[in-house]
Amino acid sequence: MRIVNLTDETKNNILEDLLKRSPNQYREYESVVSNVIENIRIDGDEAANGYTLQFDGAVITPETIRVTDQEIEEAYALVEPSLVEIIRKAKQNIEVYHQKQKQYSWFDSTPNGTILGQKVTPIEKVGVYVPGGKAVYPSSVLMNVIPAKVAGVEKIIMTTPPNKEGKVNPNTLVAAKEAGVDEIYKIGGAQAIASLAYGTKSIPKVHKIVGPGNIFVALAKKAVYGHVSIDSIAGPSEILVLADETANARFIAADLLSQAEHDELASAILVTTSLDLAKKVSKEVDDFVEVLSRKEILQKSLDNYGYILVANSLEEAIDVTNEIASEHLEIVTKDPFQTMTKIKNAGAIFLGEYSSEPLGDYFAGPNHVLPTNGTAKFFSPLSVDDFIKKSSIISYSKEALEPIHEDIIAFAKAEQLTAHANSIAVRFEK
Repeated sequence: MRIVNLTDETKNNILEDLLKRSPNQYREYESVVSNVIENIRIDGDEAANGYTLQFDGAVITPETIRVTDQEIEEAYALVEPSLVEIIRKAKQNIEVYHQKQKQYSWFDSTPNGTILGQKVTPIEKVGVYVPGGKAVYPSSVLMNVIPAKVAGVEKIIMTTPPNKEGKVNPNTLVAAKEAGVDEIYKIGGAQAIASLAYGTKSIPKVHKIVGPGNIFVALAKKAVYGHVSIDSIAGPSEILVLADETANARFIAADLLSQAEHDELASAILVTTSLDLAKKVSKEVDDFVEVLSRKEILQKSLDNYGYILVANSLEEAIDVTNEIASEHLEIVTKDPFQTMTKIKNAGAIFLGEYSSEPLGDYFAGPNHVLPTNGTAKFFSPLSVDDFIKKSSIISYSKEALEPIHEDIIAFAKAEQLTAHANSIAVRFEK
């Protein structure tokens, strides 16, 4: 890995480089996505199944597009029982964590007849997109579905692309069944997002769409936003490790590569105060790349977006960490909890040398759907909050309204909204 001394110039260059990975930089695909969405709106199932044949090589009909109970039973027969048990353990950890995020309706009242409150209501129907391209992610099924179930969503619809035989990966189906998905449809890409957003004869329209995907999925979610809600427009995966001279170089190298293997656009960055550690990590990374299975992807990712930044002080290292606002942040310093108090921007924070990033991906419980491309400065991980909506509650008696009604009338007249003023005034006509 390249080792760079941290300066204002190198920091700005890296930030600019990382932003090139944003889905917003791939506008040349927007017209393709727009055409797919429009065709789905007009031709529904016919267009959807046509795109599945074109992009996935599978012949799907309205009769076969929905995954059957028999297909799910077959999936359980194909998946190792030990993996099913692991999925169930992970599910329990994720449920326990997200239960703590639940919000409840509340009401406050006063003796004169004022009642103010907030009504919390689950979103009625949610669509979950699950990729099926370079890799299969049953963990993402759990992470997207379980907070929706905890929130109380009534119906969860999942879409995922089939293989050429028209089958869905059995690991994905088992995870979906364990998590509580209600219906599963064999469709991927922008056409899946459009089908969920507008509905077809076979696929129900939903109110919100969540889940990761490729650039076409990301741009489709962006295009349908407003017609339905979405979780976020996710960019490529990224990890930043903040470390001092006490860190284990071999552990850090392994953790950096755990994200670099996702795809060629993934970012892996070490920020450290120790040049000696930087050199050791660079060598360990090179050694690992030679023996790991996804060597070509790893090398391209590191060549394009892999950096080891050497800072003059921990304060300087923390500053650039907050600027980058990484999806995953590992803190491996002498006192990681103290360092963590100075972190303002990160999707998920892993503290100490035994809290490696894959722990969060699969098992610990917190959600692994995280803000990318610097959006951790204003976005949060996927949570139960993403699957609820809130309504304000207002109730006043005549006795509560009377002392303030003239203030409201005056405020409305100041804005020249006389009908507003009149709606209050008529209640106190003599």
